[in-house]
Amino acid sequence: MAHHTFEQTSSDFQPSADEDGPTLIEQATVLARRWRLIVALTVGAGAAAIGVSYLLPPTYTASTTFLPPQQQQSLTSSALATLGPLAGLAGAAAGIKSPAEQYVSLLQSVNVGDRIIDKFKLQEVYQAKLRSSARQELAENVRFSLGKKDGLISIAVDDESPQRAADIANSYVEELRRLTAELALTEAQQRRAFFEQQLAETRVKLTGAQQALQSSGFSAETLTAEPKAAAETYAKLKAEHTAAEVKLQTLRSYLSDEAVEIKQALSNIAGLQRQLDSLASRRPANSEAESGYIGKYRDFKYQEALFDLFSRQFELAKLDESREGALIQVVDAAAPPDRRSKPRRVRLGLAFGALGFLLICGGLLLIDSLRRGHQDPVSAQRWREFLGAFKG
Repeated sequence: MAHHTFEQTSSDFQPSADEDGPTLIEQATVLARRWRLIVALTVGAGAAAIGVSYLLPPTYTASTTFLPPQQQQSLTSSALATLGPLAGLAGAAAGIKSPAEQYVSLLQSVNVGDRIIDKFKLQEVYQAKLRSSARQELAENVRFSLGKKDGLISIAVDDESPQRAADIANSYVEELRRLTAELALTEAQQRRAFFEQQLAETRVKLTGAQQALQSSGFSAETLTAEPKAAAETYAKLKAEHTAAEVKLQTLRSYLSDEAVEIKQALSNIAGLQRQLDSLASRRPANSEAESGYIGKYRDFKYQEALFDLFSRQFELAKLDESREGALIQVVDAAAPPDRRSKPRRVRLGLAFGALGFLLICGGLLLIDSLRRGHQDPVSAQRWREFLGAFKG
């Protein structure tokens, strides 16, 4: 009696197949019964995808690879040690790097993209009414990649015409050359542009100081040896003070005030200012004519010393710039591809075949599940209630 009760209790906890749904073997059996249909639809979906791919226009991909400008060791690292405070300016500028990502950003700029669109009339090729639409489609057809190890930049262009794809890829390199020639990107170019501007401004001031000196008159009695030496010393010291301030402005463009270089520059400026104040306090009080002439002479020597410092910096920057050679060196130029890159018919057929296989298997299992549900009285009643809800 106890044994019978145990069996009855055990049977109450054993779920039926209908309650748990079809098992894995039952589902496999459903699919095995329709294997011919599954194979036919799978092959048909793949074949249909391959057939449709023949109706699509072929796409060709052309690519070019080039080496962006490389940062070189500047000649100023040793030659500018004799230029006083301006020597630190070259070292500060040398810390300004132009990573390859910057050149990739230039390639993706609207400046370059619009010139490519105009050159190849891509707005007509893409049948785009708006220039922004042509830009977007061009961006989708062009890919830029940067090698992390070798530093090479690659440009891949997709187009229905193999020749046009190659021409567009090569034109990107030419447009980058044009844009980099207009912009100061490298360290030497930045220094050359900076000192060229400073040199032009100082040349104007030097000419004005010279004219003022000549207009004041000259006499051997007015300019003795001691005032002349004092004026030249003062002018040279003031030029160094100005150069130190220029260096400080440059450092502050990319360093915080807490940086060691900023504090050193401020200390150097303060020391030079103390020397200038000391020389000014020791200057004897001469006649009005003499002090006026010596003041103009001192200003002339100051501009002359500053012009000499900037001239040497400018020449060294030009020399460094010339050493960089060709900024962009093409490793592999783009050539018209002889094979299409899209559509890839085999991959397309396999992908759609796999999709068809999944859909037909899912559909067969769903139909079998609905059939089982209609055979079960409880499930059938639930289906009738569900359908009746829409009628009510």
